[in-house]
Amino acid sequence: MSILIDKDTILKYDKAGPRYTSYPTAPTWSDEVNESVYIEKLKSFGQTDKTLSLYIHIPFCQTLCTYCGCNVVIRPQKEKYGDVYLDHLIREMELIAKHIGTKKTVHQYHWGGGTPTFLTESQIERLFTKTQEYFTLSPTSEIAIEVDPRTTDKAKIRSLRRLGFNRISFGVQDFDANVQEKVNRIQPLDLVADVHAYCRELKFNSINFDLIYGLPGQTAKGFSETIKQVIDLRPDRIALYSYAHVPWLKKHQNKMNTADLPSADQKLDIFLLAREQFLQAGYQAIAMDHFALNDDELAKAFNHGELYRNFMGYTVQPADEYIGLGLTSIGFLENTFVHNIKVLPEYYKVLDEGKLPVERGKILTHDDTVRRWTINVLMCQFQLDKVNFQTIFGTSFDIYFENEQKHLKHCQEEGLLEEVGSTLKVTEIGKIFIRNICMGFDAYLQKKATPQQRFSRTI
Repeated sequence: MSILIDKDTILKYDKAGPRYTSYPTAPTWSDEVNESVYIEKLKSFGQTDKTLSLYIHIPFCQTLCTYCGCNVVIRPQKEKYGDVYLDHLIREMELIAKHIGTKKTVHQYHWGGGTPTFLTESQIERLFTKTQEYFTLSPTSEIAIEVDPRTTDKAKIRSLRRLGFNRISFGVQDFDANVQEKVNRIQPLDLVADVHAYCRELKFNSINFDLIYGLPGQTAKGFSETIKQVIDLRPDRIALYSYAHVPWLKKHQNKMNTADLPSADQKLDIFLLAREQFLQAGYQAIAMDHFALNDDELAKAFNHGELYRNFMGYTVQPADEYIGLGLTSIGFLENTFVHNIKVLPEYYKVLDEGKLPVERGKILTHDDTVRRWTINVLMCQFQLDKVNFQTIFGTSFDIYFENEQKHLKHCQEEGLLEEVGSTLKVTEIGKIFIRNICMGFDAYLQKKATPQQRFSRTI
């Protein structure tokens, strides 16, 4: 079911807030989680039969896109940089496997960055093969990779498919040449179209395009043309992200001329037009910023209330625990978030000393666990059964969230939520503004312990 939204509705709910790939969110974490804590959690995990998601971060890019909000390291595409990084990454993998003590099965395996295709074919094969020495990939695993078409040729795509990658995501952002020049990412349509066509030929299960609206030089007319070109290519999924201008966190964004950024009003026009184009073309809106064709697994899971969410975004492959490998990676193990070191020389130094490169994290309290479950259920299933809550936590939902009743009432009055029997149901408009609903359950946000400027806006 598609719904129409207008500017007045967006302006009412458009505020800075977390994306809730985690709860508690990363700004609340601290150095209470160190290597010894992580080792304890790994050993504990090894004693269980819990399932696993595995993320590997490849931080390198050849050039810096000025809009970038990721943790990247700029290097020329030379084999030596990948070799040194893989030496240390594999050392980290070996240490983790040793502490777990058993060979765990992975249900979701994802390479992100940076640019994973910065690596050569032989380096990609080395890393994939080494992973299989220490972990077992399930026959039904989702094996995904983020790809920069500028550093990917047919031989590399063939290697990825042969190894077993079955889902691939392209960083596209915008096809407009003027916008590409302003953000330092020159990537012609023909290049993306050729790589996309070859991925279709090799029968990847799902192809995703990442797009960003709100970039310098963008106009509703120009971005509309990009959307038409994307629709013509027909990827299975689209992630349509709002550009977050946070130069106080990402200093390189200061290289942009702020006069080139669309105004708030123009940015809304761009978003609304893009959304309508995707809906008219047969894509289904998944929450706020994702679209999928009806026969894609993401749309099917969304429609059946079977979506899951972690640091890789929405997924249809649930796992109990999550391990991140590589510079700045994040994991969640035994009720504890673990965040790796962010600076490459420090990452290398710690591993050279035979230690795990843990920088910080968060051990969840009981309240954290309750709120994390509540937010995850709302984000992914778009409904919450109060009876189920009481069964799991042994207390009444309404009593536990007594202080949140005003927020819940407001959400119902605004048409974002409705209560049917013992079930809170997110409405169609509420699914778009699900982050706003979840913010009412965020104890740290309510305490203002995390400055609003750390987060992107919900639209």
